[in-house]
Amino acid sequence: MRLIDISSPVDASGWEPEPISHTVMSPAEGATHMSEEMRAHFGIEFDASVLPDGELLSIDTLSLTTHTGTHIDAPSHYGSRGPGGARPRNIDEMPLEWFHNPAVVLDLTGCEPGAVDADFIAKRLADIGYEPSPLDIVLLKTGASELVGKPEYFTNFVGLDGSAVNLLMDMGVRVIGTDAFSLDAPFTDMIRRYQESGDRSVLWPAHFAGREREFCQIERLANLDALPPFGFTVSCFPIKVVGAGAGWARAVAMLEE
Repeated sequence: MRLIDISSPVDASGWEPEPISHTVMSPAEGATHMSEEMRAHFGIEFDASVLPDGELLSIDTLSLTTHTGTHIDAPSHYGSRGPGGARPRNIDEMPLEWFHNPAVVLDLTGCEPGAVDADFIAKRLADIGYEPSPLDIVLLKTGASELVGKPEYFTNFVGLDGSAVNLLMDMGVRVIGTDAFSLDAPFTDMIRRYQESGDRSVLWPAHFAGREREFCQIERLANLDALPPFGFTVSCFPIKVVGAGAGWARAVAMLEE
């Protein structure tokens, strides 16, 4: 079994519209911190200088959104009402069976920023001779991952429109992934088209499809060019953040040697 990491990092040094704060408590600072915590919470006096080199453990503290790095959006991210007007499920409520399944890569490289439709996706599937089975995971290779850490990553990519999402859900797909910032077209493209046409349906149609039918999307994947079109499995279990509309994931592709 060969494992391929298809996750992008959480990196405070890269450019993000919602900046990441990452502070590191050194092992020496961790020893002092532990001594203070033992005194404050348990009434125990402990001299950390008896530890090897006066050090204990380092501690990382981060401030970031659940949409930073590779993450999975849950139905509650798409709106306050889900299918049939019911409360949409949060990321900690989604079935694990959705996140470990055979996968297929659709090549969208070369497409201009914007959104492709159901006909485009159907042709890409026909080109590789693959029809998704229920619960297959569909991955979109847009080439956007080459821009990770730069402002252009958030504006130069291609997404799906509502018809494309619904086509995949008709096939039984419940998890759609992309190496881009969003499954929808870039904000700049959607808003420009809305201002030109007045058509509200061009605004976040891929996300809003999840208000009518449950599905999850993996955004900000990487290394999809290292994968064959199909014949592999993806494991992408989301972190169990209670009550959250998204959770980080370490997405991994598994290929039989």
